[in-house]
Amino acid sequence: MKRLTLYVAIFLVALSAKAGDKEVEQTMRRATQYMMDVASYKGGFVWNYLPDYSRQWGELEAWRTMVWLQSPGTPDIGQVLLDAYHVTGDEYYYDSACKVARCIIHGQQPSGGWNYMFDYESEETTKRWYATIGRQAWRLEEFQHYYGNATFDDEATMHSAEFLLRIYLEKKDPEFHAALQRAIGFFLKSQYENGGWPQRYPLMYDHPFRGQADYSSFITINDDVMPRNIDFLIQCYTSLGMEELREPILRAMYCMRDLQQPLPLAGWADQYSVKDRKPAHARSYEPRAVNTGTTVAMIRQMVEFYKMTGDKSFLQGIPNAIRFLERQQLPDEWVSMLGRRPLGEGDIFLPRFINPDNGKPMYVHRKGSNVVNGEYYTDSIPQGTIAHYSSFYSANPEALRQLLRETEALDAKQLQENSPLKQAATSGPQECYYRRPMGARRQFGMPSVDAVISSLDEQGRWLTVFNQISNPYQPIPSTMPASSEDRSYAQKMVGDEYDTSPYENRSVKGISTRTYIWNMVMLMNYLRNRK
Repeated sequence: MKRLTLYVAIFLVALSAKAGDKEVEQTMRRATQYMMDVASYKGGFVWNYLPDYSRQWGELEAWRTMVWLQSPGTPDIGQVLLDAYHVTGDEYYYDSACKVARCIIHGQQPSGGWNYMFDYESEETTKRWYATIGRQAWRLEEFQHYYGNATFDDEATMHSAEFLLRIYLEKKDPEFHAALQRAIGFFLKSQYENGGWPQRYPLMYDHPFRGQADYSSFITINDDVMPRNIDFLIQCYTSLGMEELREPILRAMYCMRDLQQPLPLAGWADQYSVKDRKPAHARSYEPRAVNTGTTVAMIRQMVEFYKMTGDKSFLQGIPNAIRFLERQQLPDEWVSMLGRRPLGEGDIFLPRFINPDNGKPMYVHRKGSNVVNGEYYTDSIPQGTIAHYSSFYSANPEALRQLLRETEALDAKQLQENSPLKQAATSGPQECYYRRPMGARRQFGMPSVDAVISSLDEQGRWLTVFNQISNPYQPIPSTMPASSEDRSYAQKMVGDEYDTSPYENRSVKGISTRTYIWNMVMLMNYLRNRK
């Protein structure tokens, strides 16, 4: 379980760097001033900007007045600013973090939660964005319909609430207390009696899609909705002393335990219908299924819940879950046949989606070229599956069994005695809080501190090649046929020129919040290591 006291910066800087502390601090300050004074819009950020700000992107192309809350967006910048404040003691960073917090509060909905993004101009502007850019993002169906409510998906609400919690704990400034309380209330109001959470709230059912019911009210594990919601409530419990949060935390934990399906398909799904807690569908390429990847994640989650509570019931379903995974094993020769990476020692190759009715694998494909003529579908053919959402997964059953053995060897009474849920406590803000997954950066090598400093240009920008861009929006002609058998876009990240979905970029450069975050974390770790 990732908790407030366990968040750490996840890579270290070589101590052999030539840069001095003053030069590092000056670089951090110049880069931050550019981001706050030029890149941000009233304290808010998207993900990427062209140098002339003629185009910018969050998960999709955004308008200049938009603020993106999905990572690596506005809350992430706020976390880095607070880290910089801790490392340097410079009040400029705290003041900048407060500006970010006020922006996030501006986007907070009356319910207390947040959408993926908001637009400072007006809600009508947001609706127009959904009706144009969002509507034509073929593979990002969550943006094709304007709900007007808040979402737990992609941790948009959780990241925003978590940042408000941290900035409030810094100085207990009452300016942030009311918004934080509204956010906590949102987590509590939206929780079902059985302990689960929907993907969006307040509940809405107005978007049946492709003959399927609106999935936004289903109990959702996908994208860590339930695990991260539990995580946030635990942070509030352990830092604010809110004893009343213990019951909803435990109710959610036991709900996740009980969402495991019975034998022979003793795994977990991504989402569930509320009444019977059976697997349910989501987007077109997320069929109603027991998911092997989610099952591995939930095995590890059950281990963490046991460590937090000492309740052995969290471990009881793990042996059956491992057996379920083993029964799904595909032939090893399929790995190379399907162009997958070689398996690691002890790994087995699995279909991701298992039909809960007959136990057979389902593989996801698509045809057509855009939202009008395109279609996702599942069948029994493993070749030619979509590229942006893998129909396969690899797992290591013996490693999972070893994890279970090691966990069962722990002293349950001691775990119960030391449980963070035993009694609510009040603790102050923690240093070394921020964390970013750095796997993608490691693929291209880690730059030195001197390289990070020298790459900052005269304006205070770290220009970088974006990981993704998209086609500019243009309306789909009314003469476009309603369906197509075209398979040329079946395994591509983007369809035709009308598809606004992002795709891989290798040349376009600009200002990236991700690069700013990475470089700031590197420089801050350098300063920490020098102390």
